[in-house]
Amino acid sequence: MACAQVPLDEQQVTEKGPLGKEQTLPALHPARKEDRFFVPYKSPPEDGSPAEVEEFLEHAKFITEDLEWLLALPHDKFWCQVVFDETLQKCLDSYLHHAPRGLDLATMPSSLAVADMQRCIHRAVFLTFLRMATHKESKESFLTPSVFGEIIYENFLFDIPKFLDLCVLFGKGNSQLLHKMIENIFTNQPSYYVDLDETVPTVLQIFDTIMDKCGLHCEGAAAMEPMKLNAHKQPTAMTMSQQDLVDLVLYLCDSTTTIHAFLDIFPAACSSFHSHGFLSRLVSFYESAVPDLEKAVKKRNFDATGLQEDLWKRLSHSCRKIVEMAQLLLHHTCLQPILEGGENMQSCAEELLQHFTSFLPEKRFLSDFDEQFPIADYISLLQQALPVIDETRTSYLLQGVQSAWDSVGHRRPHSNSQYQGAAGGAAEAREPERGGEGLRGAEAMVDAPRKGNNVGAVCAVSEAEQESLLTCIRDLLPDLGEGFLLACLKEYHYNSELVINNILEDRLAPSLDQLDRAMPRPVVEPLPDVLNVRSNVFDDDEFDVFRRDQVDMSRIWKGRRKGESAKELLNDKQHIAEQKARYLSYETVVDEVVLEPGESPEALLSRRPFTNNVNRDQFVQDPALLRERAEARRADMHQRKGFRPEPRPNNVVGQPKGQGQKQETVVDRRKKEASKGRGANHNRRNMADRKRNKGMIPS
Repeated sequence: MACAQVPLDEQQVTEKGPLGKEQTLPALHPARKEDRFFVPYKSPPEDGSPAEVEEFLEHAKFITEDLEWLLALPHDKFWCQVVFDETLQKCLDSYLHHAPRGLDLATMPSSLAVADMQRCIHRAVFLTFLRMATHKESKESFLTPSVFGEIIYENFLFDIPKFLDLCVLFGKGNSQLLHKMIENIFTNQPSYYVDLDETVPTVLQIFDTIMDKCGLHCEGAAAMEPMKLNAHKQPTAMTMSQQDLVDLVLYLCDSTTTIHAFLDIFPAACSSFHSHGFLSRLVSFYESAVPDLEKAVKKRNFDATGLQEDLWKRLSHSCRKIVEMAQLLLHHTCLQPILEGGENMQSCAEELLQHFTSFLPEKRFLSDFDEQFPIADYISLLQQALPVIDETRTSYLLQGVQSAWDSVGHRRPHSNSQYQGAAGGAAEAREPERGGEGLRGAEAMVDAPRKGNNVGAVCAVSEAEQESLLTCIRDLLPDLGEGFLLACLKEYHYNSELVINNILEDRLAPSLDQLDRAMPRPVVEPLPDVLNVRSNVFDDDEFDVFRRDQVDMSRIWKGRRKGESAKELLNDKQHIAEQKARYLSYETVVDEVVLEPGESPEALLSRRPFTNNVNRDQFVQDPALLRERAEARRADMHQRKGFRPEPRPNNVVGQPKGQGQKQETVVDRRKKEASKGRGANHNRRNMADRKRNKGMIPS
């Protein structure tokens, strides 16, 4: 076996050869691969016939069992199988290519058994890729980072198309793990950045292809090609066949969803896309192709019932993803350096304003972008971060946004909070008015039962949820004990992603680092018998059937006893005689009390102490002291509740003219000027300027 504290790529193992003779081989060697055939994946049947369902279940069972066997292998055997088994890579690739997305026409499984089996395959494939992206599983099982990067790159275990498929398939519920996984791969193998840079032009070709299919003019390389004089007229979205239109909308929806998922999970890729002018091409495509596609979907007649509504939802979903992609590019390339307070804040702000200015001619895109991510919030943030922003330029931008809303004929929604869209990111984007719910399919199948993504939120989980989380971690890290994993889950509030991440990076809390990693699950003591701890009126009496084997049943009856007369029962006053002696002690009541010789009247108070008045303290405290104590209590309460003192008053007067003004005075004057239109003035200054510019008011 492998030696401790030595990377796997440097280990040597001694095993028996085919002839029974011992031989020394590297730990990573083709001869150590197990002979096992991994079958490729096939999509679930659409019609749901019994024969096809049975075939799918049997086929999927083989894949699930093989992948579970692979995940249970030790570190060295796992990597030998991954590197040298071609059938395994074909199996994983086939799943990435054919696994049902939420964008497919038939996403609902034909039966519950098919859905459960599909969920098992989905989970096993994700865990396999996650382990393939981990170069260090423990202190004893690890690869040299540089060698790890070389292995996965040279053997094509990962590439850019696989990253795109992984993000769209497993992004929902696993974004943190996927981000860590892709970031680890790019860090240990920088060649993937070169591959990504070479892939972006191919991604841009997607939008050129769609525009070409719609008979629209393409920008870029395709637009430079001369058109033949005898070329036939290209079909448009209104004239193409129905099947071509359906395929085109599905192609657009799948492409935009996949690219957005990749940029959202791995923001470092935004710089590569941005350097190729992806944002401008995206905006141009949105302005040119989307209106034609929407018109075709609205006005054409479709054969299948519900097909038009389905295409409209997918087209609306694509529009929302395009807008969110634009926001991601702006946020991570221009806005993030401003929020972090970097040295290039001014240049980033200038670039952001230039992008907004370039959006002004694109009325449709500008209004849809402003609907999800209000541009006024961006400008407000820039003014707070950089008070020297040109006010004339920002006013021009806001007027252009309003003009875009007027041109599309929609009413502009009001922003309820400052910088809601930009600061919140794509996850907080509002749904467009065109409709289109978030489409979820295979990407949500591996979601572990959790109570939320907030790491700091302490939330109890049920026993079934705890077992599910425990199984998910043990499949990836089989060498760890259940007791240790349960302690980790409890420490990190049952966030399985955070537990796996901290274990793999050796960043566990000090209390967990001291535990034995092979610690078994603690034995749960059986609960005591309820009958032994119960308490009621029949405990240890003659009717206690739980402790007595025989009970006098003659003393138990229901209703009136046989032979018993109601008149005799009412006339029986025996219970009164039994209680008479108890009440005799209360008959001692006299009007006069005789004092004994030498006894003073004060002695009566000792006989009836409850009639004595309580001595009250007649001392009145100093009011100043009381006010001081009340003020101390009030200050303590404000401190506990996070009370903030009143902000400094605005100073718009400043110094006399010609003596210069302080920076605070300049900012306060700008705020006052910008706030004039928020009250009852209703933009009177802007409207007056507008009338004067049109010649309605003599200047």
